[in-house]
Amino acid sequence: MPALAKSSGFTMIELMMTIAIGSIVLMLAVPSFRYVTNSNRIAAEINGLLGDLQFARAEAIKEGQTVTVCVSTSGTACTGGPAWQGGWIVFSDPTNTAVVGAGGVLRVQKPFSGTDTFTASPNTLTKVPFNREGYAGGIANGTLITLHDSTSTSAWTRCLTLNFVGQVATEKANGTTCT
Repeated sequence: MPALAKSSGFTMIELMMTIAIGSIVLMLAVPSFRYVTNSNRIAAEINGLLGDLQFARAEAIKEGQTVTVCVSTSGTACTGGPAWQGGWIVFSDPTNTAVVGAGGVLRVQKPFSGTDTFTASPNTLTKVPFNREGYAGGIANGTLITLHDSTSTSAWTRCLTLNFVGQVATEKANGTTCT
């Protein structure tokens, strides 16, 4: 009697079950992946300014002269405006005039690639100069720079607080506002 030929491959039921399980896993993974990518982007943006402000303060103390952080869309000079998402620069400013001098630009932050907004309150804050003692001059105590994603979802709103002593900190917002 001839031996039965053994067939190889998948049955239709096995294939359908695999596709169903794969679909369920994908439905759970995609929203989680979106959360992770949004969280990482927001953290990188807020920490970029936080790090540059702390760097400017440390450089001002180290150099014994004013170091300024200002809004800059060109990457070479202060351009003004309260929209920090357009980029900023850190530079030595010994004359305290917010004009890039012989010391040149120490750091450049390019504009954000997305539609996130990074605005200061009061909205006249376009520069933060740190003097040789590390104090932030020309700012109101409790100045806030608020980062919103394009949807203004409270889960993605972050705040950077700055006081005239030069302390800088970040926090999650209560709803869509900072305290």
